[in-house]
Amino acid sequence: MGTTIRATPRLASVVAFALLFLFIGTPLVLAAQQDMPDMPGMDMQHDQEVLTPARKAKLAADKRESEFNHHLAGFLLILAGAFLFAQDKLSAKWPWARYVWPACFLAAGFYLLIFSDTEIWPIGHKPFWIAMSDPEDQQHKVFAVILLAIGVIELQRARGRLQKAWAAWVFPVTGTIGAIMLLFHHHQAGMHGPDHMVLMHHIQKEHRGFAIAGGGIALAKGLSEIQWTGRELFKKVWPLLLIVLGVLLMLYTE
Repeated sequence: MGTTIRATPRLASVVAFALLFLFIGTPLVLAAQQDMPDMPGMDMQHDQEVLTPARKAKLAADKRESEFNHHLAGFLLILAGAFLFAQDKLSAKWPWARYVWPACFLAAGFYLLIFSDTEIWPIGHKPFWIAMSDPEDQQHKVFAVILLAIGVIELQRARGRLQKAWAAWVFPVTGTIGAIMLLFHHHQAGMHGPDHMVLMHHIQKEHRGFAIAGGGIALAKGLSEIQWTGRELFKKVWPLLLIVLGVLLMLYTE
C-alpha cells in the first residue's frame, strides 16, 4: 500500500510542528489579506454597472456552472473519504476497492481540466492560450493538475507500482499549494451589481473554509505517512477531513 517514512518521536514532533505552521498558520495569516476592501473607484464602477437581461442571463448561467463544479468536486471527495474509511473491509472482498479514492481525484481533476470553464477550448470558443491570461482560469487548471497528480501517484502507490519515499509527499505538498492558492482565488462571479461586495465577502469566506480544510487534509495526510505513534490516528483523521471539505463544497453557493 506504499512506502511509509520511519521517524523517531523527536523527528515526528519537529515535522508535525513544521507542517502545522505551513498548513494552518500560513493560510490563516494570508486569509487576513483577503478581507481588504476593493478600491473605492472599483466599488463605484461595479455599483453603477448596468445589467441588461442578456447579461443577467449570462451571469446566472455562470453561477449555475460554478456551483455545479464545486458540488461535483464535493461529492467525489465525500465518496473518496467514505471508501477510505471502509477500504480495509472492502478490499478484503474486492481488491479493486482500494483504487476508488484515487480514481475520485482523477475524475475531479479531469472534469476540472476540461469542463470547469465551458467557454474555453475544447468545449467553448476561446482558444486555450488566450483564456490562460485570466487568473481565474489559470487557477482552475492548476487545481486540476494538482488533483490529477495526486490521483496518478496515489493510484500507482495503491497498485504497489510506486514504492519511492518521495511519492508519499506528493499529496501533502501539492495539497498545501492548493490550500494556499484558495486564499488568493480570483472569482469574477460576485464582481457585478450593487451587492457585489456582500457576495464577494461571502465567496471569500467559503474559500477560506476550503483552504483551512484543505490545509488540514494535507497536514494529516503527511503525518499519516510517517512511522510514528500517531500514524494510525492520522490515517483516520485525513479521510474525515476529506469528507468535511466535500460537504463544504456541496454547500457552496454564489
